[in-house]
Amino acid sequence: MPRKPDGDHPLTEVVRRVPDGPYQLTVTLTRDRRLRTSARWTLRGDTIVVRVPASVRRDQIDRLLDDIIAQVLKQRARARRQHDDDLDTRAQAINKRYFDGELCWHTIRWVSNMTHRLGSCTSGGATDGDIRISERIRTWPDYVIDYVIAHELVHRKYPHHGSDFWAYLARYPHTERARGFIEGVAYGEGADPDSLI
Repeated sequence: MPRKPDGDHPLTEVVRRVPDGPYQLTVTLTRDRRLRTSARWTLRGDTIVVRVPASVRRDQIDRLLDDIIAQVLKQRARARRQHDDDLDTRAQAINKRYFDGELCWHTIRWVSNMTHRLGSCTSGGATDGDIRISERIRTWPDYVIDYVIAHELVHRKYPHHGSDFWAYLARYPHTERARGFIEGVAYGEGADPDSLI
C-alpha cells in the first residue's frame, strides 16, 4: 500500500518482493520530482529503495527494477558463498552479549586482500551489510579480534564515526584496551592507528 506523502515528500510504494536465498527483499519505489534524468537506488537492510524521476514510464521502471534486482541478487549470492560460519557465530555472540542482539548484517568473512585496514562494513549498495575482517589479525588476542568485529557491527547502526558511534561501541568492555593494542601495532608499522579501523 502506498505511503501518503508528508508535505513535500513523494509517494513511496512497495512494488515487489523478491526471494533472495534464505532472505526476502522488498523493493520500494518513489517518484521523485527532484530527480530529472537518473534513477537512484540503495539497499538498506532487506529493502531496495529506488527513486525515479516523476516522468519515467512504467515500462522503463520495470526494466530498471529488473536490472537493479539482478545486480543486488548477484552480489548477495557471491557474498553468501564467501560467508564464514564460525566468524558469524562469534559476531552473533558479541551482538547478543554487548548490543542486546539489535544489530543485523548480511554476511561476515575473513579476507586476505585487506592489508592496511583491519575490517570494513558496507552500507548501502548491492553489498549492504557485508562485513570483512582482515586475515592479518587472526593471530591477535581474542579481545582485539572481538573489538574489530564489534566495531564493524556498530557500523550497521551508525555508519560514521561520531559521538553516538563511540558511545554505543563502548558497550564492548575491552574497547580501550583493544584500541591500545591497535595503536601499538600502528606505531610499530609507522601508521596512523585511526586509518586501520
